[in-house]
Amino acid sequence: MLNKLFSIFSQDMAIDLGTANTLVYVRGEGIVLNEPSVVALETVEGRRSVKAVGNDAKMMMGKTPGTIEAIRPLSEGVIADIDIAEKMIEHFINKVHKRSFLSYPEIVICVPSGSTKVERRAIRDAALNAGASQVYLIDEPMAAAIGAGMPVTEPIGSMVVDIGGGTTEVAVLSLRGLAYTTSVRTGGDKMDDAIVNYVRRNHNLLIGDATAERIKAEIGTAKPPAEGVGMTLDIKGRDLMNGVPKEITINQAQVAEALSEPVSQIIEGVRAALENTAPELAADIVDQGIVMTGGGALLGQLDEVIRDATGLPVTVADDPLTCVAFGTGKALEDPIYRGVLTTQ
Repeated sequence: MLNKLFSIFSQDMAIDLGTANTLVYVRGEGIVLNEPSVVALETVEGRRSVKAVGNDAKMMMGKTPGTIEAIRPLSEGVIADIDIAEKMIEHFINKVHKRSFLSYPEIVICVPSGSTKVERRAIRDAALNAGASQVYLIDEPMAAAIGAGMPVTEPIGSMVVDIGGGTTEVAVLSLRGLAYTTSVRTGGDKMDDAIVNYVRRNHNLLIGDATAERIKAEIGTAKPPAEGVGMTLDIKGRDLMNGVPKEITINQAQVAEALSEPVSQIIEGVRAALENTAPELAADIVDQGIVMTGGGALLGQLDEVIRDATGLPVTVADDPLTCVAFGTGKALEDPIYRGVLTTQ
């Protein structure tokens, strides 16, 4: 009862805990924080301590001395290091929440649908330790669908494809529940890795993850351009033959070739979901189509490739990068979505 009373004076918030980025939504304010899910750890005399979190930690990736390590607590959509993930969650909550006397916020956290009970309990404990009065969890595909404005509370089958940094979550939703869900261990990170490997294999050039991400963002495409080469981009890296810095030009056709394997895995995940969907729900999906969310949905012509592979209408959400965070925020604010929240 005291916690409920104190929550009146608190900033209730919703958290999208992503492999690549963590977003925080505050009741009545919207998204107030969007930072990389990265933690920099410093080891001194055998003891590890947190040196930086979020933007400050990401700036250190690939540039740290031997005593500092920049890591991502989440990998391929699941928590790889529970202790560090707890510290990261607590840091973001404290950064957003203006702690004051009689202040106990209610928090909704989005979690990957494939996360284990142990991981979910660790997430809840981290939020409670940061001063939450109550912690609710919501599955990522459900949050993505709510954020995209899909009719998840109605008896209508809807399909969402959420392409995040670590995984692609494909789900069929109806009546506040997941009728079918599958998680493909392919996302933005695997696309970056595919570009790095392609450039290394075909150009003998070693590039970093940041350069691969820039290639994907600026000229990335899921299928080769009709004119053959398409746009080009100058990139820099280390020549593996001579060991010196080098600059080359890469084109869209080459990027499409590099991304062919991760794109094919996403398409197979969508097909598997369609094959396992009940007939009545499948009939609704023919009418409603497929909605894409997540940062990976911004890959050029990916919606066309999925449309060609399935024969179904495919649309990209208005703001795919923030769909999950907005959906989690709506679940916090609107009582109609309370049925999609769990405490474990």
